[in-house]
Amino acid sequence: MPMRNRRLLATALLLASASACLGQNLTEPQLIGEGRRVLFIGNSYLYTQDIPGIVQALADSAHGDRLAVETVAGPDMALIDHWNEGTSRREIAKGGWEWVVLQQGPSSVEVNRDTLRLATALFAERIAAVQATPALFSAWPSEVRRVDFARAIESYTLAAADVNGILLPVASAWLDAWARDGTLLLYADGLHASPEGAYLAALVIYSRLLGKSPAGLPASLKLRSGARITLSPAVAAVLQAAAVEAVQAGLSR
Repeated sequence: MPMRNRRLLATALLLASASACLGQNLTEPQLIGEGRRVLFIGNSYLYTQDIPGIVQALADSAHGDRLAVETVAGPDMALIDHWNEGTSRREIAKGGWEWVVLQQGPSSVEVNRDTLRLATALFAERIAAVQATPALFSAWPSEVRRVDFARAIESYTLAAADVNGILLPVASAWLDAWARDGTLLLYADGLHASPEGAYLAALVIYSRLLGKSPAGLPASLKLRSGARITLSPAVAAVLQAAAVEAVQAGLSR
């Protein structure tokens, strides 16, 4: 094993052994809906506003598109925590997935970048074994750490490239949205997404996975859970334009 990989493995195992959140408050895996199947693995970034559910609702709103989604997530969980806990590996092994979305925190500091890349590589082997594609959810930094956006984006770009996976440029879309309208409130609490931030993240995921433009999608959506997300048409249009820009920029690199 190359020296760098040995260092990454030692770091990851140390972090995994120190984790106190393994298996605590983990979402109950449940496949929802029918259609092309997407497994989401991550933390509270995913479930606070039910981003997987919004992605599914966007697909429902576009005639001919159907997604079945499942989420395995827990508070503060990094991907190495998921690997160690085991539920996500068992769900991947069931097969039938077209994509497996991988998400942890922004991972802008070196040790978190290293463990992101290592855990992505570990999961990618299991994902390939069931003929699915890994997709990296580029997570945004906290509001007080906006300076970390560039490195966070770089971390997920590297992790996606390591495994020939799909980059979901969510953090880039947030920056593009603010460039269009600096008053947009994308944070709910300084860390998690507001409904607007979650809608933008879902637009990016929908567009990148299905290869379709999010322009013109509804500003109001009813989720399979019964929840509803409603934005003003003007705000939705800005967010859709930002998602288009971020996805197109990612594809051109």
